[in-house]
Amino acid sequence: MEIVRSERKPVAIAAPSLSLYRSAPHLEVRLEDFELYAIDRLRVLKGISDGLSRGKKPDEMEKLVKELWRTNMRHRDPDEVLNKDIISHFVLRLVYCRTEELRKWFLSMETTLFRYRFRLESTESQRRLMTEFQLPYKALSHAEFETVKDKLGQVARSIGQPPNADTVFFKVPFEEVAELVASRRVYILKGYAYVPMNQVVSLVVTQFRCKISKALVLTNRKWTSTIRDQEKDRLTPIVEALSNSYLGPDYSESKIVAEISLKDIDQLANKSFPLCMHHLFEKLREDHHLKHGGRMQLGLFLKGVGLKLDDALAFWKAEFSKKVGAERFDKEYAYSIRHNYGKEGKRTDYTPYSCQKIISSTPSVGDHHGCPYRHFSEENLRAALGKMGVGGRSLDDVMDKVRNRHYQLACTLTFEAIHASSCDTGINHPNHYFSESQKILQPKIQPMT
Repeated sequence: MEIVRSERKPVAIAAPSLSLYRSAPHLEVRLEDFELYAIDRLRVLKGISDGLSRGKKPDEMEKLVKELWRTNMRHRDPDEVLNKDIISHFVLRLVYCRTEELRKWFLSMETTLFRYRFRLESTESQRRLMTEFQLPYKALSHAEFETVKDKLGQVARSIGQPPNADTVFFKVPFEEVAELVASRRVYILKGYAYVPMNQVVSLVVTQFRCKISKALVLTNRKWTSTIRDQEKDRLTPIVEALSNSYLGPDYSESKIVAEISLKDIDQLANKSFPLCMHHLFEKLREDHHLKHGGRMQLGLFLKGVGLKLDDALAFWKAEFSKKVGAERFDKEYAYSIRHNYGKEGKRTDYTPYSCQKIISSTPSVGDHHGCPYRHFSEENLRAALGKMGVGGRSLDDVMDKVRNRHYQLACTLTFEAIHASSCDTGINHPNHYFSESQKILQPKIQPMT
């Protein structure tokens, strides 16, 4: 796929509405579309990941995928929807080919996306796709069907899906539909499974997963050997940033709609700070100092929740002065606080760290920043959550998500346990946690009569 800064409109591709993404399209793609298309698809994949982590049922996942696709993968030009689909897949293939962990996540999410998109196709479209994908399966002949139709009927009735006279069956090696075999949804004879058309998605998904898995490995080799260095000025920064992209609201100072005062900060920390910020706040009060990583993570968070510059300087000085003295604070630390608020240096309005950035950080010994759900030992995490009031079944649920490396979902479950309220959107930013908490805890303003 050639990426250029051209304004030329991409040429339409003759391709099915649902693709196996076997080869990159020969298209000219504007650099801004390269990134925007990838971000839109990433919203879909991360929405799927959250749905799976929350244990949504297949029918719920089907509705979720349909809505995520409709919301994020539209295009102002209907003829370009297919191009956006294919381009975005290959961009994210570049993004997620670079490590085994990234490949595993991308493969799982793309396979799930494909599974539900295929299920939403009509039976006729599904059969046409199987032909176009050149899948090595043939429909059962009438003669062979007659020899096993009674057994097929028994299996179908046992799962509540009795076949009609027009049901088409495929004969495939049983190991290629392991999930159907495990759930006893197919008839097996002499090493072959007889798969009805309404369950043929398992056949297609198996092939799809295999092809994408191999393609990711090959893409990684090409990325490492040639593309990364050739495109180090244009594509490499975009590709390397996308896997850690934060896709939610902007919490920079210019977006703040409320302010917090110093007199309320302790109360807010106890009730509305997420665990990562609650821990940093406690350590600051305890040690009267934080290393650079902790100061940046907590300081930008406080800026994002509405602590104004003058109050921030007063807050940090009151703590640090107890350990390093007021004069040293003014010389060594005040500048960086003003810098974070855009009042020094390039005067950039720095944005509070997202969950993804915090999770991907690597705190050293003596550091207190990072994500507790990822960086704490199990014992320390249990103790910290207990202090916040999380216990019993809720604590077990949180720890289960941590063991499966669903750190943001663990934080969401913590929020729900503390506030006794659901958070369907999930937590993806510490400042989002704070704002959602305040919506629940702040009494509604009564209208004047």
